[in-house]
Amino acid sequence: FAPSFPLFANNVRFVLLIQDLTGLESMDQCRRTLEQHNWNIEAAVQDRLNEQEGVPSVFNPPPTRPLQVNTTDHRVYSYIVSRPQPRGLLGWSYYLIILPFRFTYYTLLDIFRFALRFIRPDPRGRVTDPVGDVMSFIHSFEEKYGRSHPVFYQGTYSQALNDAKRELRYLLVYLHGEDHQDTDEFCRTTLCSEEALTFINTRMLFWACSTSKPEGYRVSQALRENTYPFLAMIMLKDRKMTVVGRLEGLIQPEDLINQLTFIMEANQTYLMSERLEREERNQTQVLRQQQDEAYLASLRADQEKDRKKREEQEQKRQEEENSILAEERRRRTLEEEKERKSECLPPEPPLDDPDSVKIVFKLPNDTRVERRFLFSQSLAEIHDFLFSLKETPEKFQIVTNFPRRVLPCLPMEEQPNPPTLREAGLSRSEVLFVQDLTDD
Repeated sequence: FAPSFPLFANNVRFVLLIQDLTGLESMDQCRRTLEQHNWNIEAAVQDRLNEQEGVPSVFNPPPTRPLQVNTTDHRVYSYIVSRPQPRGLLGWSYYLIILPFRFTYYTLLDIFRFALRFIRPDPRGRVTDPVGDVMSFIHSFEEKYGRSHPVFYQGTYSQALNDAKRELRYLLVYLHGEDHQDTDEFCRTTLCSEEALTFINTRMLFWACSTSKPEGYRVSQALRENTYPFLAMIMLKDRKMTVVGRLEGLIQPEDLINQLTFIMEANQTYLMSERLEREERNQTQVLRQQQDEAYLASLRADQEKDRKKREEQEQKRQEEENSILAEERRRRTLEEEKERKSECLPPEPPLDDPDSVKIVFKLPNDTRVERRFLFSQSLAEIHDFLFSLKETPEKFQIVTNFPRRVLPCLPMEEQPNPPTLREAGLSRSEVLFVQDLTDD
């Protein structure tokens, strides 16, 4: 950077000169003031002195001037508290004596910082754990100043902006300059005062971080504060989060509350407008959602009705198919059972067997079937014989003609010890009637 060093050193001298003449403590503010006046020292000093004497400045409106909201220039309300300026011969003599030393010190410091940027970039430029930065600052703040303070937002700056936007609340941002001479007094006497913390906790969200932390440094680069302590009031304006007020320098609790109240009252119309607009959007959205829900409910009802109808038809068809299949299985099983019973029947005794019984069966369809049995055979075999016939119904009972009685003819499975024909009182020649019990 050797070729540009003369110009750089000349700029540093201008910054130090305007710092001594105006009493500004931040070199960044001095440099921006010179840049605003195209490095014209006389114009910059005159404008700064006019501000101190109460003359309005286009760059920094005084706190007593009513805030005129102008949507075309987007200027924000600024309130800067300057430290007392040296008065009298003794004060100016002191500044003139230390001027060469301050010039040398700041020149060498700026050169060192300028060179260091090329060797090792500022580690604060890399934000790796923004929530950790905020929580670390809150912890160190409470260790030094106690727990009596406004409620810190425990999240990132972006999260605080989103919550303030969603809740339509003011967001007060505090950037903590650890090395500044007014920081300690501001934190103890102003920020931790009972009236200040009560006002802040009940009226707005409060986010704070140290500029020595990457997250605080990133926010500092965005807000571009001039000096410390620094406070910025942010709110939703024209559908975007906008800085509407800046408070810089050491400020007392009463002045802090007055300035914040002034900023809030001056921008209350914007916040109310946003609330009304959001409410209208919400109502429109709710109405549209209700209409969509009603349409979807009607559509679902129709779909449910069609689904039930299809299910009923499918169930009916399935039941019919199952009934047909069940009937087919039952019929096939019955045929197989009849065939099995027929194969298991003992042979018919000969006609001349003295122990034989001739029985004529009259079936329900008026068919007559004749067969011989032995007196020693059981009534279950009569049942199995009739069951094996194709003309015999699936369920039946056997009845004698006179005297009329029902014979206990049951399958062997249902009657383990069935009576024999002799025990049932049958004669050598009988006519038995088969009655259909299927419908019963």
